[in-house]
Amino acid sequence: MESVAVAFSGGVDSTFLLKVASEVLGDRVLAITNISPLTPSYDQKSVVRVAEKLGVRLKIIDVDPFKDPQFVSNPVDRCYICKRNLFKALQRIAQEEGFSTVIDGNNADDVVSHKWGMKAANELGVRSPLAEVGLTKEEIRAISREMGLTTADKPSNACLATRIPFNERITLEKLRMIDDAENFIRDIGVRQVRVRHHDLVARIEVESDDMEIILRRRIEVIRRLKELGFAVVVLDLEGFRSGSLSLFLDYQMDSHN
Repeated sequence: MESVAVAFSGGVDSTFLLKVASEVLGDRVLAITNISPLTPSYDQKSVVRVAEKLGVRLKIIDVDPFKDPQFVSNPVDRCYICKRNLFKALQRIAQEEGFSTVIDGNNADDVVSHKWGMKAANELGVRSPLAEVGLTKEEIRAISREMGLTTADKPSNACLATRIPFNERITLEKLRMIDDAENFIRDIGVRQVRVRHHDLVARIEVESDDMEIILRRRIEVIRRLKELGFAVVVLDLEGFRSGSLSLFLDYQMDSHN
């Protein structure tokens, strides 16, 4: 690869990838970040700071997901639809800027879990160097620590649409409620949080060790989330788990069999 445009989110994987790419290719690297209503404001704040620290040129774009009615309807392959639209935009910009290849931070774990982003990347010719060399998330975190990257222990995050159950329409209002609720919970000392949007119910997922924080400050949490528009606030006793909304889909499918 003579030059690359890196799909950059400011997370563990894409930051590590951007760091290595810049060390190998120098100024033949461009970081491209998509900031849209789907992007948690928590992540928006760190992207520019991380890119500046790495000394890499950053281009910020806004691929509006609401222009695609199929995405808004929130089907099971929502992430695939979104990633395809995003990668197409990245490839167009990379070509305009004179960069030969678009690369992303998918890793070996993403290959095993058959993530929709990998499917979109493979179809469009977007390269995933971390997956290609077999690096897992934990290995990337470990190497990032050795390199002194501030993102080494950053909690994993995902776009705000992942908090809305499949086949329930995605709206700006729902995304705002989720983002504001998660920011409030982080502000009281919780590092990893998901607020799942079940219509009027907010289902809070945090790590087991952080449940005590929520319970200790439950009055504040309930008050704030109700101010945001939720009628019922619940704490999920199973704790944080990535992709938990897929379980609801599995139950729905089982009930119809």
